[in-house]
Amino acid sequence: MLLTITYAQSRVIDFESDKWVIRNGQVTEHLGRKAFVGYAYLSEVEFENGTIEVDIAVNGPKVRAYPGIIFRMQSEDNFERFYVRTHRASLYPDALQYTPINNGITSWQLYNGDGFTAEVDFPPNQWMHIKLEILGKQARVYVDNAVKPALVIHDLKHGGSKGSIGIMAEGAAYFSNFQYTITDDLQFEPPPLVDTVPGVITDWELSHAFKLNDTDMAEYPTQQLLSMVQWREVSSEPSGLVDIARYTGRLGREPDCVFARTYINADTDTFLHLNFGYSDAISVFVNGARYFSGYSTYQSRDPSFLGIIGYFDEATLPLRKGNNEILLIIAEVFGGWGFMARDGDAVFEYKGVKRDWETKKEFRIPESAVYDAVRDIIYVSNYDLYNFSRQEGNQSISQLLTDGTVKHLDWITGLKNPLGMTIHDDRLLVVERGGIVEIELESAEICNRYPINQSGLLNDIAIDSAGNIYVSDSRNNTIYRLSHGEYAEWLTGDGVNDPNGLLIHGNNLIYGNSGDQHLKSVDLTTREVRKIANLGPGFIDGIKLDRDGNYLVSHWQGRVFRITPTGEVTKILDLSVQGIYCADFEYLPEENVIVIPTYFDNRLITYQLD
Repeated sequence: MLLTITYAQSRVIDFESDKWVIRNGQVTEHLGRKAFVGYAYLSEVEFENGTIEVDIAVNGPKVRAYPGIIFRMQSEDNFERFYVRTHRASLYPDALQYTPINNGITSWQLYNGDGFTAEVDFPPNQWMHIKLEILGKQARVYVDNAVKPALVIHDLKHGGSKGSIGIMAEGAAYFSNFQYTITDDLQFEPPPLVDTVPGVITDWELSHAFKLNDTDMAEYPTQQLLSMVQWREVSSEPSGLVDIARYTGRLGREPDCVFARTYINADTDTFLHLNFGYSDAISVFVNGARYFSGYSTYQSRDPSFLGIIGYFDEATLPLRKGNNEILLIIAEVFGGWGFMARDGDAVFEYKGVKRDWETKKEFRIPESAVYDAVRDIIYVSNYDLYNFSRQEGNQSISQLLTDGTVKHLDWITGLKNPLGMTIHDDRLLVVERGGIVEIELESAEICNRYPINQSGLLNDIAIDSAGNIYVSDSRNNTIYRLSHGEYAEWLTGDGVNDPNGLLIHGNNLIYGNSGDQHLKSVDLTTREVRKIANLGPGFIDGIKLDRDGNYLVSHWQGRVFRITPTGEVTKILDLSVQGIYCADFEYLPEENVIVIPTYFDNRLITYQLD
């Protein structure tokens, strides 16, 4: 009989209890405690939401045991898994790992980065407490009784499922003091915006599994073989990922493969610049001809190579007018079976957003743009960090007209890698290495410099109605305030982690806090910090207020969002697939246009928002 508890009830389960189903392991003594080593689960528990806690110990820093917690186990081949790579602790950002188990396949190569992996310190030869909290499709992991979670999981891949719970290790790791509580009484912040990658190929047909040794990946499948395939329609995740294990399992220990196909209709003869990723091997065919083969298994390229999936490969595929078949053969050896594909030329533009003018590639890493309404001029900072022929102190501010015509490429020179800018009292204030530069706009002369000693990476700048100047320091996790030429640390602590973009809005300073992915607001009087919205992974750069009172916010990686005052997020532009960055942009309210410095792309581009 399944044990279902809808109210909070903490249960401590002794490892010698007959409630445990032990698949591989034994009860022993370790570090002065009764402990369990191996793999076991509680089959009579039906767990959906709540907490699971256990102490874990390993004998040495190089132990590869992968100890952790399994939960919502629907069968021995389908469950959620969290574990610790103790041999990578304190060294790599993936010492903590969440992965779904589908059809017996552990897919860690497919699920890496934000929401799936995290760094942690995990010293050997001592008990470390692990607490896992689960609610709906979200979970978080606390290590060693820390106040903050070490890993926040935004999207549990089995959804809001139910099932058994247990512990699992593949080597010499020890478990002690296992307990769980079933409860819905947990509070989670809303997850970040689910970001659909531009140009992803979403719809595929998938075959059943074949033994790789019976398949020639260099040859297009025979018509006889294709006629035997029972195709299954599948859809990718928003990232473009197709986790093959969701649809088919392995045939045995030897490598397996599947076929995946899709069709693309072309209006004329053309080329498709296909970006794609795969695990573990792939062949790409277009209309029966092979155009790419690749191999990306664990440790296949060097001893530290993990084989993590991503958009790391590209092929230029010829398309003929009409319907074109793209067929993939994807093989699996170990660690995750999947693929992803997208149009490498894709751009996402929200309804009504369209490209306006753009400049030539003549700037030198343009980082910030600011509009001078008095002179109808746009100023652009040339960060110019990577040109070693121009040392620090030889950078410039450019001047251009609002139609994109460059008036002066080097209007003001002698700056130290300038970044954020703002205009106040007919003066341009520019953040540079180590301080602020003040420029008289009428005379075009530098009139003051305000050093900020021992600063790290000063980034953006804003000025309140009283003339106080605020400067973000992304490296030192600090926002400074300058008043009457004197600076002081104004905002530090847990709420400030990798701050960048700044905007004064009423009696609040709005700032981008990339360390926790949030747009935040801090009261200028009380310094009370409030979260506005979670934007997901990315460096929050430019922040502007549009004419409807919404925030326009850029991710440096190439995205622009519109955020309502209540925190509703809408992506309105995404240039990331083309590798075009969106640094500290300007907004022209009368034209409803954003002016984007493209950083490495060395130009300015503009978009009409209506």
